[in-house]
Amino acid sequence: IMKACEMVGVSRRTIYNWIAAEKVEYVRTAGGSIRIFQDSLWRQPDGIRMSAPTPAA
Repeated sequence: IMKACEMVGVSRRTIYNWIAAEKVEYVRTAGGSIRIFQDSLWRQPDGIRMSAPTPAA
């Protein structure tokens, strides 16, 4: 979850809200952890892919 937050620049709560709203694809491991598919982080609700943010110099 934290890596996803860092990748898109949002809070943990936002990621959990996206999961609840089915805006991102994820799997829950046998141990209960959540793994988010990176591709789904860059998809807008209409299915268009967003570009990844450019790293700061």
